[in-house]
Amino acid sequence: MRLKGKVAIITGGASGIGECMVDLFSSEGAIVIAADINEAALEKANQKKNVYGMKLNVASDEEWQVLAKEVNDRFGKIDILVNNAGIASEKPFQEINLDDWQKMLAINGFGPFAGMKHVAPYMAAQKQGSIINISSYTAQIGQGYNHYSASKGAVRAISKAAATTFGWQGVRVNALFPGIIETPMTKALSTSKELLGQLIQATPLQRLGKPEDIANAALFLASDESSYINGAEIVIDGGFSAQ
Repeated sequence: MRLKGKVAIITGGASGIGECMVDLFSSEGAIVIAADINEAALEKANQKKNVYGMKLNVASDEEWQVLAKEVNDRFGKIDILVNNAGIASEKPFQEINLDDWQKMLAINGFGPFAGMKHVAPYMAAQKQGSIINISSYTAQIGQGYNHYSASKGAVRAISKAAATTFGWQGVRVNALFPGIIETPMTKALSTSKELLGQLIQATPLQRLGKPEDIANAALFLASDESSYINGAEIVIDGGFSAQ
């Protein structure tokens, strides 16, 4: 029960890595708000013990404001925020236009920013809280000249800035950098099967990551076991980027 009595918001919590986090956090004693834009998936989340599905478009500043207030009013506090929701794309850089760029940055970049903007003040009021932002290994190495890498680079930058901004108020902000993880989103990238095979061969651990690999790291950062960790970057890619 490493999260006993804590209240957590996990975006993109109805599927993939987010759903794995929701299940793990609730099993460790937390009340978990699975925030997601997929209403059908939210119905499934609502059937789980100590899990509350709430609809959220992470690119909406107004929806973030409403959700943060509703959770705080209903449960009396917010202890944990995991900014996990995101989208991916295989579009080559020659074909990326302004609309593509703005949509990617709105969801993957502004989403975590808005989450911290509206949730951190509630945490600061209680002088404690843990925020975990999900970036990507592509934000740390020269791979992926596209809008996805740009959006995850934004997450890396604002995580560092938020750690120094909110740390003074007892709120910790850390970032995780997953490699290629087996999720519905990566399975949908069908044209990358050959590339995925090459990435596995180039990875020292010789496999793709699993959702629980990310969820377990998030659990550690969400728990009091990491109470002196702030502004950290943890890469979870089987050693790919260490080469």
